Parts: sequence; structure tokens; C-alpha cells
Amino acid sequence: MRETYRASVAPHGESRNVRESQGVAKYVWDDYSLSPVELVDVVWQGVPDFREAYELPDGLFRSRVPAYEEAVARELVVNALVHRPYTQRGDVFLNLHPDRLEVVNAGRLPLGVTPRNILHASRRRNDGLARVFHDLKLMEREGSGFDLMYDRLLTSGRAAPVVSEGIDSVHVVIPRRVIHRGVIQLIADAEKRHNLTQRERIALGMLGQSEGMSAAELLSALELPNPAALRPWISRLVESGLVAQTGRTRATRYFVEPALIREAGLDDQTTLIRIQPHRLRALILEDLQRFPGSGRVDIHRRIGAEIHGKSIVRALNALIEEGVVSASGTKRWRTYQLATRHGQER
Repeated sequence: MRETYRASVAPHGESRNVRESQGVAKYVWDDYSLSPVELVDVVWQGVPDFREAYELPDGLFRSRVPAYEEAVARELVVNALVHRPYTQRGDVFLNLHPDRLEVVNAGRLPLGVTPRNILHASRRRNDGLARVFHDLKLMEREGSGFDLMYDRLLTSGRAAPVVSEGIDSVHVVIPRRVIHRGVIQLIADAEKRHNLTQRERIALGMLGQSEGMSAAELLSALELPNPAALRPWISRLVESGLVAQTGRTRATRYFVEPALIREAGLDDQTTLIRIQPHRLRALILEDLQRFPGSGRVDIHRRIGAEIHGKSIVRALNALIEEGVVSASGTKRWRTYQLATRHGQER
């Protein structure tokens, strides 16, 4: 069984190792003997798991993908030291689990910053300390730390970081496991051809790890306020042919071009997520011919659970308006069947 590492970091300190009986290796840096530059280096070098790597097939060769990106781990530690409230006691904890790294910092996020806008919001809590860390080249410019983490994680086939607030603490979790290794090749090829911006790499990474996302889903994932704010992230990807789209306004659905998906080896299984409206209509009519008097949940389950529920509702409502399908009952007891004339024709 893999050990779990728990590292406790004070603003300065030297490491000493304590191995507990529960299988937890504990490292402590709290004796104030190291400068911030030395502390970040010691934290990175002190835990063996940080320097592990996966070997992934790359043609005739194998490429190494680090278990944790050094830039991401360093940015997490530096952010925790710079943005913590120093009027409040408490250490920074790095909880290294077999499948993830969790950083726990005392205090809550700065006023105006929430887990839902942390990708874009920027508030300095300790101006002087932030300036010193920036001048020492320990951190990126203001407001770019989480952009960097999103970029590195998504382009390496991992999920985005997860931020949450406790009663009096902030938790940031980054995954270790590479979920979609084909995304690495997809973005590397796209970068060579089109010189993508950081925003475009993030958006392409999200789309590459999914079967496509609606405009509303992409707005939520990127923490954007309105569709207009989505254009700098997605418009050039569409223009260059990397991303295709169907539908209009908030019902627009974006997905990576199928040819690129196939080249990157992400075409594992065909699903109905991106089914066209006329094909969905035909599936619903076929289902109602076989199972008249069915509820929406049953129809959804039979024709494809991966199809978005709102797409099913829109298709059923359109069929009712056309007089092809009739409905009886209300709310959860509502059932659907083919209209009499249409059923006789079929």
C-alpha cells in the first residue's frame, strides 16, 4: 500500500522527518532556518513522489510525463505562503495522497474571490510579500497563478484543480492521474500548427477530455459571466478548424474536430452526446412506437442516458407542437405516446 505524505510548512523552516505508525510519512518545515527561495526548493526536493513520472507510448519510443508538474507544485506552495492571512495562526499543509495532492491553508480566500471565480479574480492580501516573491522570480505576475495551473494540468491530460473553502481554511486539490493521455498529443500538435494562447490551450484541453460541451457548460467550467466573454477562448479554435460547433446561442455545442480526435487516439467509443436533432427525433418516435405511454425518464434511459436531458425535453416539446406526439398527465407523471393519426401511418 502506498504511503500518504503529510507535509507541514511554516513561512520558513528546515525539514525533519517523522514516520507515524498509521503509514503516514510526515515532513515538517517549521524552524524558520530557510529563506523563501530555499524553502520552496526543499519542499520540492524533500518528497520523493514529486519526482515520479509515468512512461507513455509515443510511437517507437516512450515519453515521460511527471506525476506532478514542478511548476504547478511550486505555484501552489508559493501562493499559499503569499496569500495567507498572517494575522491568523496556522500552518500550510501539503497532503499527498496516492491519487492527488491537497494543499490546505489557514484562513479563507481574500474578499471578492470565491472558488467559482478564482480563475479570473485577483486580490492581493499581502502586497509587499507578493512583490518580493515576484522579484525573486518565485511566482508569476499577479492573477496568473491559477491560469498556469489550469494550463499545465489540462494540457497533460488531467482534470482541472478543485478549490473549496472550509469553515476557516482553503483547500486546493490537483490530480495525479492522467485521464486522457491522447490530449497531450492533441494539444502538442495543435500548438505546433497554430501557436495557441494559454486561454486557447485551456479551452481545447477541456473539450479534448469530453465528448463536447454546450456553451453554458463551457461558461461554467471556465467561470465566465456571459457568452461574449467566451469568444477570446474559443473563436480562433473554431476559425482554425480545431473545434467544431453545432446549434446557436446558449444551445451551441462545441467539440474537437473528429479527425483530430482520431489522430490523437481519443476515439475510444462512439456515444450519442452530440446526436443531431433529426436523429434524436427519429429515436424518440421509434421508442414510442414500441413503448407507448412512457415517461420522459424511461424514454431517456432507453435511447441513451448520455444524451443531455434538456435535449430530450426540447425534442419532445417540438414533437407535441407538430402534433406527432401527444402527452397526458403533468410533471413527473406525464407520459407520451404517438398521436393517433401518426401512429396509424407508421
